[in-house]
Amino acid sequence: MTGTPPGARDRFDARPRRGARPATTHPRRTAVIGGGPAGLCAAALLKHRFPAHEVTLWERNPRSETFGFGVVLSDETLGGIEHAAPEIHEALRGEFVHWDAIDIVHRGIRQRSGGHAFAALERRRLLHVLRTRCQTLGVDLRFRTEAPPASRLAETHDLVIAADGVHSATRAAFADVLRPRVTPHRCRYIWLAADIAFDAFRFEFAETEHGVMQLHGYPYAPGASTVVIEMREDVWRRAGFDAADPRPSIDRCAGIFADALGGRPLRTDRSAWTAFRTVVTDRWSHGNVVLVGDAAHTAHFSIGSGTKLAVEDAVALTAHLAEQPTTERALAAYEEERRPAVASAQRAARASLEWFEDAARHLARPPRRFAFGLLTRSRRVTHATLRLRDPAFTGAVEREFGCPPGTPPMFTPFRLRGLTLRNRVVVSPTDLYSAVDGVPGDFHLVHLGARALGGAGLVMTEMVCVSPEGRITPGCTGLYTPAQAEAWRRIVRFVHTRAPGTAIGVQLGHSGRKGSTRLMWEGMDEPLPHGNWPLVAASPLPYTPRSQTPRCLGRAQLTDVREQFTAAARRAARAGFDLLELHCAHGYLLSGFLSPLTNHRTDAYGGTLEKRLRFPLEVFDAVRAVWPEERPMTVRISATDWAEGGTTADDAVVIARAFAAHGADAIDVSTGQVVADERPEFGRSYQTPYAERVRHDARVPVIAVGALSSWDDVNTVVLAGRADLCALARPHLYDPHWTLHAAAEQGYTGPGAGWPAPYRAGSRPPPTGRADRFTPGRRA
Repeated sequence: MTGTPPGARDRFDARPRRGARPATTHPRRTAVIGGGPAGLCAAALLKHRFPAHEVTLWERNPRSETFGFGVVLSDETLGGIEHAAPEIHEALRGEFVHWDAIDIVHRGIRQRSGGHAFAALERRRLLHVLRTRCQTLGVDLRFRTEAPPASRLAETHDLVIAADGVHSATRAAFADVLRPRVTPHRCRYIWLAADIAFDAFRFEFAETEHGVMQLHGYPYAPGASTVVIEMREDVWRRAGFDAADPRPSIDRCAGIFADALGGRPLRTDRSAWTAFRTVVTDRWSHGNVVLVGDAAHTAHFSIGSGTKLAVEDAVALTAHLAEQPTTERALAAYEEERRPAVASAQRAARASLEWFEDAARHLARPPRRFAFGLLTRSRRVTHATLRLRDPAFTGAVEREFGCPPGTPPMFTPFRLRGLTLRNRVVVSPTDLYSAVDGVPGDFHLVHLGARALGGAGLVMTEMVCVSPEGRITPGCTGLYTPAQAEAWRRIVRFVHTRAPGTAIGVQLGHSGRKGSTRLMWEGMDEPLPHGNWPLVAASPLPYTPRSQTPRCLGRAQLTDVREQFTAAARRAARAGFDLLELHCAHGYLLSGFLSPLTNHRTDAYGGTLEKRLRFPLEVFDAVRAVWPEERPMTVRISATDWAEGGTTADDAVVIARAFAAHGADAIDVSTGQVVADERPEFGRSYQTPYAERVRHDARVPVIAVGALSSWDDVNTVVLAGRADLCALARPHLYDPHWTLHAAAEQGYTGPGAGWPAPYRAGSRPPPTGRADRFTPGRRA
C-alpha cells in the first residue's frame, strides 16, 4: 500500500535550499510520459515554476481510469508539496482520512498498537487535484494517447521525464546505459477495496488448508478501505487462484476474511493477481531523459512508499531544474539527492516483504511478540519508537518476553549450557593484528580488559590461530605455544578478577587460503612482500588473483589440522576461557570446506553439503571432546556467500542443524567474506534476517552480527525473537563502555549492567550544558 509505515522517515527535505544559483539554461520544452502521481506532479511543478515554458504529458489510459484505491502520504511529502506548490497542498489538505492505530489479528486475537499517525486519501482524488492544477497552469494533457518513444521525444524536447511506471518502456529502451535490475518476489497479491472504513491499519492472517493468506487494509475515505490480499505463490496455486478470471478468487478471499470485512464483498478495479518486482536502476538519466517514480525504483507496498517516493522525486527534480545552471547538472543533482533516500526505502521494503513472504515462520510466536515482530519488520520502527508511541503495548510485549520490571530486553540474562550471561551484548571478535610471534601483549590486555569493564555480557577474543601457518598476518595471536597460553591466562584472569559478571570467550580458527597477508592497515588481503609461509585449503584455489595458491589438504594433513585445533582448545580450557567458538565463516579454512565455491574436492570431503560438512564436524567433535563439558561452544558461520552458486540461507539452516546436533550451544550467524567477488547487500542490521532464519528453522540459539550499532537495535532484535544475543564490533571500538552507557541512557541500574566500583561515580550521564539559563516562567 502506498504511503508511509509507522516511523518511516527518509532524507527528503522540503526546506528551501540555500545558495542555489538561478538557472541560466533550463528546459523550455518538456515531455512527460505517464499520467500517474509522479508524472502529473512533475508537470504541474514545472509549469508552476516556468509558466512560459511548454509542458506536454502523454497518458495512454483514459482520464477516468486508474488503479488502486487509497494512497498514504507522509508529513515530509506533504511538506514538500506545500513548499513547491501551495495550491496543490491546499486542495489536498481537506481530503485525508486520519488514524493512529495498527491492528494485528493473529490466530483470532487482535493486538492494537497506537500513536502512529497515518493519513490517506483516495487515489482518484489525488489524481484529480493534480490534473486540475495541470490544466489551470496550461499543461497540455493528452489522455488516451500513446507517447512517442523517449528517444524521439528527446530530439524535439529539451527534457523528457519518464514516469511510465514499473513496466517502463523508457527504462527498457535505454537498458544498456541505465542498467536496470528487476527482481520478482515470491508472493502474489491483488489490490481491492471494501465498503467499510477500518479504524486502524489492519493486518490479518488466515491459516487455510492451502497455507497462510494475509490481508493488509487501511481506510482512505469515509466508508471505504483499501484491501490488499497477499500469499506465497505456492499457496496461491494450491488454492486455485491462478485461474484466468480473478473474480471467483476475490469472492473466496472475502469469505476467508469475512470477520475483518464485516461480511461485505471486495470491490475490484480491473484488479489482477500479480507478483511484486523490485526495480533498481544504476543510472536514472541518459542525456536529457530522466526516470522518476516506479520507472526508476520500486519499494514493496507493505511499507507504503510507492506514491510517496514518486511525488518526492518530482519535487526534487523540479527544484534542481530551477536551481542548477544546466539541465545536465540538474539531473545529476536530482539523482544525488534522491538516491540515498530511495536506497534506504528499498532496504526497508526488502526486509518487510521478506517478512511477509515468510509469515508462516512467525505465526507460532506468542501473540504480542508476533505483533512486535511485524511492527519492527522493516527495521525503521524499533523498540524505542514503539515505547514512545505506545508504552502500554510495548510494556505488555516485554512482560510476555520475561523482562523484569524496569529492565530493557538487552539486560535480561541468557543461559548457554553452564554459563549464564548477565545481558545479551557480545563484544564481537575483532582482529587487532598486534601480537608478536602469536603472543597477545599489553595492547590485548587493555583492549579486552576495557571492554570487559564496559559491561558486555560476553567479550570475545579475535580469531586465535591454531598454528603458525594458520595465521592471517604476522600480527595474529595464537594458542600453539605455552607462552601464548600463559599470556591468554593473564588476560582471562584480569577479566574474571576485575570485571566480575563478564564472561570471556575464545574464537579458534585457521586462516586457510586467506593467510600470509599484510596487516590490515598495510593492505587487506595483500600478500606479504617477503617472509610468506605456505598456505593450505580445502582446494587449491587462490583467494584473489594476487594471492598465493594454497596446497590441497590430504588425509594426513587433515588429521594434523584437527589435532592443532584440539591442542589449542586444551590450552584455552587451562587458560580459563568461559566459552569457545569455532570459526567456520569468512572463507577461512573450515569455511572453505563448507562453501561449494571454495571446495572442489572429489573425495569424501567434497561434493554434497553433507560431505562438505564432514571435516568441520570432525574438528568440532574433537574440540568438544576436550573442551570442559559445562562450558558452552558456539560456531560462527557465513549464512550466505553473497555470490551466485555459493552457500544459501537454506544451506545455512542445514549447517546450523548439523553443528547443533553435534553439541553446539549457539550459532553465530555472519555472512560473506568467502569469495573476493561477493556482492553484499549492506544496510542496517542486514545480516539479522539470516540469524532469524537459522534460529527458527534450526531451532538453535543464535548470535546476530552486522551493522547493529545502537542499544535500540539490540532491544528490538532480542524482543522480536530474531536473535538471542547481539554481537557488536565497531560500536565497542568507538566506545569501550558502550554497554554501561546504554544502561545509563535507558535509566537502567539493575544486575544486567553492573558498574565496576571505581567507575560508579560516572554511572550517570554528565551534564551537557549550563543550568543557569533564563527560562520563561521562572525568575532570572
